Amino acid sequence: MADERVYVFQHVACEDLGSFAEVLAQRGMRVSYVRLFAGDSLPRDSATAAALIFLGGPMSVNDESRYAYLAPEKALIRRALNDEIPVLGVCLGAQLLAAAAGSRVFPGARPEIGWAPVSLTMEGRQDAFLAGAADQEAVFHWHGETFDLPPGSTRLAFSALTMNQAFLLGRCAYGLQFHLEVTPAMVNAWLHEYAGDLGPDAVAISNRITADTSEFAKPLRAAAVGALNRFIDLVVADRA
Repeated sequence: MADERVYVFQHVACEDLGSFAEVLAQRGMRVSYVRLFAGDSLPRDSATAAALIFLGGPMSVNDESRYAYLAPEKALIRRALNDEIPVLGVCLGAQLLAAAAGSRVFPGARPEIGWAPVSLTMEGRQDAFLAGAADQEAVFHWHGETFDLPPGSTRLAFSALTMNQAFLLGRCAYGLQFHLEVTPAMVNAWLHEYAGDLGPDAVAISNRITADTSEFAKPLRAAAVGALNRFIDLVVADRA
């Protein structure tokens, strides 16, 4: 490839690459974090990157007046789509990808938090990136907003609460509303950082999530490693 750099756009300190980080390191990808919460500027050479990864965060993509980087970030994603640069958006990152592609992002019926299954569509089961996640008993969710499916995209997954859990736009732009990348340490950090999201039954919900993490985190890690390896395979093939 011309450049093995992967730009990773991070919106809050506690939401990082998680288990994706080890895959990128093993595959020899050069990771450059853009820590937007710390005031990092958007890169000027993103068009030369092998891929762009947009991580989660508690803010809304509609909060442009509060977070000055959101509008330029969406514009960067639009350029990446036009230039057919591989993109992976996770949770907030998926919503940013959807918004950049012209879709509405809005509050869901209720927050979706904790371990719960997703179902792959027929296209999802056949998709090179997501197919390996079909056998997961549960994945991790933490979001209050959802989005309309972007024009021209393909729905890959859904859940009982959220119709659009994963989509593919173009050749290699993926949005995942759910989290494949979480580790037990990340879940524990979020339970403290975002405790206010859990409502009046916070203690009971936190205890249930902690117990579920013990059961589901290990198989999710295997699915995440496989999925990101397949994403990198697509990136490499796209730039060959």
